[in-house]
Amino acid sequence: MEILDNLDPLLRAFWFVAIPTSLIFLIQTIMTFLGADSYDGLEADFTSDLSGADAPFQLFSLRNLINFLLGFSWTGIAFYETFENKMLLVGLALFIGVLFVYLFLIIIRQVSKLAEDNSFRITYTLHKTAEVYTPIPAQKSGKGKIMISVNGSFHELDAMTEQDRIPSGTVVKVIKIENNNVLIVESL
Repeated sequence: MEILDNLDPLLRAFWFVAIPTSLIFLIQTIMTFLGADSYDGLEADFTSDLSGADAPFQLFSLRNLINFLLGFSWTGIAFYETFENKMLLVGLALFIGVLFVYLFLIIIRQVSKLAEDNSFRITYTLHKTAEVYTPIPAQKSGKGKIMISVNGSFHELDAMTEQDRIPSGTVVKVIKIENNNVLIVESL
């Protein structure tokens, strides 16, 4: 690194932070696109629980440290010649580093809003239509089966009726749920 030896000490420090931080960021980015980023941080010796804050990620993590150091170092390098007052430059670099972490927080929150819960709950079937798969005996005298679509996937569930017998292929509507596992249906 002979090129860096001729620089002012502060600028050299910015470069010594920027180069490894940029390499680690590049590796993190590649791992993210490959799907190998399921672990978001290092184990800290302290808790970073923000007591009621709805943060979808750990505040003190390697990723946030890298984001801070990227903003800090590259701001220092970019504005080194612009600012005569080096304390002002360091202050601006610190501000931009914190801003990078804050922007990452905003991005993660927006992305987490896109998450979709496709878990099946029997209550999602209420007031939906379905097709009788196995005939349903009359007056709750036995169980039949229906095929119902919930969140884009089909489920075969037990069903009973308070009406007359409902043959296979009939379209029905779920009107109640009994015992948390049997649907009460009526034909349409």
